[in-house]
Amino acid sequence: FADAAQAAGELRAVLDELGVAGWPKTSGGRGVHVYLRIQPRWTFVQVRRATIALGRELERRRPELVTTSWWKEERGSPVFVDYNQMSRDHTIACAYSLRANARATVSTPVTWDELPDVDPADFDLATVPARLAAQGDPHAGVDDEPWDITPLLDWADRDAVAGQGDLPYPPDHPKMPGEPKRVQPSRDRDRADRTR
Repeated sequence: FADAAQAAGELRAVLDELGVAGWPKTSGGRGVHVYLRIQPRWTFVQVRRATIALGRELERRRPELVTTSWWKEERGSPVFVDYNQMSRDHTIACAYSLRANARATVSTPVTWDELPDVDPADFDLATVPARLAAQGDPHAGVDDEPWDITPLLDWADRDAVAGQGDLPYPPDHPKMPGEPKRVQPSRDRDRADRTR
């Protein structure tokens, strides 16, 4: 979680440069989710391209910390920016939802300032109601300023010109135009650099 929080801090720096607010929360497990409220102007594919471009920018800036490699065998130890959270009909652990574990941990909105020091295990069914009553909802303003993702689409175009196109969709998603093969690199018989 500490690594994910550090990666989210790097994301915050990128978002600050772009002039957009990000809204962090714990996942209820080991991850961090960051919401970006966007204007409802783009197609699913455009928003996905923007999400991938944002992840790739983080990876360029901090390759030792962040990866966008879908295949676990290619990731190593960096934090995976899961661009497939932006998938059609995909559900996530929404804010204040309970996780199915013995403690009923809660996916909890936090402020950027507290994110580096929180322990996701501190947020559960017993503790979050009091936190919310005492501090209010850190995501109360999430809908105030929907954002124009055009800068991210420009980055996606830049990446495409550099040969970085789409990335694999989840296994249950229909095959999409321009999507690379959905096969682990070590199992790809056509891959020239495959080792045996």
